[in-house]
Amino acid sequence: MKIYDISMTIQADMQVYKNKDEKRPAFTTMSDHVTGKAHETRIALDAHTGTHIDAPLHMIAEGATIESIPLESLVGPARVLDLTGVQDGISRADLEPFAIQPGEWLLFKTRNSLSEEFDFEFIYLKEDGAVYLSEIGVKGVGTDGLGIERAQPNYGTHRTLLAKNVQVVEGLRLKDVPGGSYFLVIAPLKLTGIEAAPARAFLFGN
Repeated sequence: MKIYDISMTIQADMQVYKNKDEKRPAFTTMSDHVTGKAHETRIALDAHTGTHIDAPLHMIAEGATIESIPLESLVGPARVLDLTGVQDGISRADLEPFAIQPGEWLLFKTRNSLSEEFDFEFIYLKEDGAVYLSEIGVKGVGTDGLGIERAQPNYGTHRTLLAKNVQVVEGLRLKDVPGGSYFLVIAPLKLTGIEAAPARAFLFGN
């Protein structure tokens, strides 16, 4: 069985949303083998760094926080949908040919995976696509962009999915993963009381 690590590497010069400096991770050496008895590093990290999962609180006032997401909802069969031909946003029309079923985990492979530079015109999920998926009742949606939407009033994509308890994972790396069926594992940091958590994500396949 082949294991695909579909997580972003967390490093100081990594891709961050809109290239904002305040979102960049910082690593500070607190002790090394000259100044102390061991090498120790302090990490300053945004909750939305790299590959991460959003909780409802991210976009819904009084929404549930990250610890409310059960691990069972982050493990199981998943499909990678090859959407590399999409040029702007993923619409319902783009999704209909895939015969999506209730309870599926869907991962969107787009041109976002082809570069490690932030693209202000990144491929996103349009609100009509989000409505379509929430009506079907998918389990979760993952995207290879650092956001699942952009330039939409009222954050319709996030709010549509999160209100229906559809899990949202952003920042996947799918460049080397063929479209098809896999077994998915998403392991967010065990945090509490906040709206998101960085995660390690894997696919298992043949």
